[in-house]
Amino acid sequence: MKRILLIAACLLALSACRDREAEAQAAAAAQAERNEQAAADIARQYDGALAAQNWEMARIHGAALLAQYPDTRAAAQIGPGFDEVKGKAEAAREARRLESLWNYAQVATDGGEQRSAMIYSKETVDVDGSGPRTVQLVFRDHPKWKRSSYLVLQAGDFARECYRSCRVGVAADGGPPRRMAANRPDTDEAIAMFIDDHRALWKLAGQSGALEIEFPVKAGGTRKVVFETGGLKRAQMPGWD
Repeated sequence: MKRILLIAACLLALSACRDREAEAQAAAAAQAERNEQAAADIARQYDGALAAQNWEMARIHGAALLAQYPDTRAAAQIGPGFDEVKGKAEAAREARRLESLWNYAQVATDGGEQRSAMIYSKETVDVDGSGPRTVQLVFRDHPKWKRSSYLVLQAGDFARECYRSCRVGVAADGGPPRRMAANRPDTDEAIAMFIDDHRALWKLAGQSGALEIEFPVKAGGTRKVVFETGGLKRAQMPGWD
């Protein structure tokens, strides 16, 4: 009798173990199916962003899919091409950053409208010992004074010789510098120096990722600044191209 009871108990225990194993397998299968559905939902958003060429949004959806549901069919499908998407997203982010460096203005003035495109130097520079500051590059289209390009200092001054005429060095994308004529108007209204060939400078700014400009200063010697010009929207200055 005891032997029969022992066998029955073992059978019951074995059955219970099998039931728990089956339940665990069923639960795992159900969770896997839920994961597949959730991954498919994200994949649809990913595909939509790709179709719209919204690379940054595609990167966000793709990264979320691969991080949360790495073992799903959707993850396997997007994985091989995701590095390319990330590269395009980074390029789009960089393009947006470069565009944000420029400021554009349209101001009503005597005789019409003044337009300008302005950008600050990538890094600050000390021109007179008072501390480093940014330098501004401006392209201006004025109804009376016409088109011009000039540098603006926040402190200090350009070399005295520039009140007549001097030259600045302009290098595009790390290439050899070209010498361009410049002059500093004899006025105290602004610490500005015109670069005479505004057409050539505008062309360089529109075709280059960065311009390095070296200019002489009153404190002695020269200073160099870099302008990240790659985000210039040339259409903001009609007729300049």
